[in-house]
Amino acid sequence: MRRLIVLGLSPLLLASFAPGPVDLPGTVKVGSRAVAEAVVWLETEKDVPPVARPKAVLDQRNINFYPHVLAVQVGTRVEFPNHDRVFHNVFSDHEGKKFNLGLYPVGMVKEIPFDQPGLSRIFCNIHPQMSAYVMVVDTPYFAVSTADGRFDVREVLPGSYRYHAWRPGADVLNGSIVVAPGAALEIRW
Repeated sequence: MRRLIVLGLSPLLLASFAPGPVDLPGTVKVGSRAVAEAVVWLETEKDVPPVARPKAVLDQRNINFYPHVLAVQVGTRVEFPNHDRVFHNVFSDHEGKKFNLGLYPVGMVKEIPFDQPGLSRIFCNIHPQMSAYVMVVDTPYFAVSTADGRFDVREVLPGSYRYHAWRPGADVLNGSIVVAPGAALEIRW
């Protein structure tokens, strides 16, 4: 009788010691040079819980978009506030999400849902120097590299994943990684 009770509890005890989500740090480089604004994401084969993220915003100020590269999960609504002293007309008409927000003045915010994975190139119809990218991924596991080439993919469930990395002007890189406590990912173009 004792043996059955101990064996019956074993899966419960093992489950309580299973590792929880971990942050996956990494770096992105071209040769020895750190790369900012690279998007790194992990493919998932099953439903995974969403990771808490701040509101997705592609701001317009000083006749530029900030940030230049934005990554979001499929289904995210991106806000496009105009913090400039001039009108803007934000649009995307290439691959990815196609839209045209029309002219709108300072202080106004427009919003678009990004409901399909892929890359959207964003422009302003009035200011040809304005451009940005929105990379839409079908996973909660993604990050954008900082000026020093570092990134953190947050709250990843341990396991094996295919990873992808993209940066403006380059092809997508693909590979595999086993995520576990202490793991790190180095991306090199």
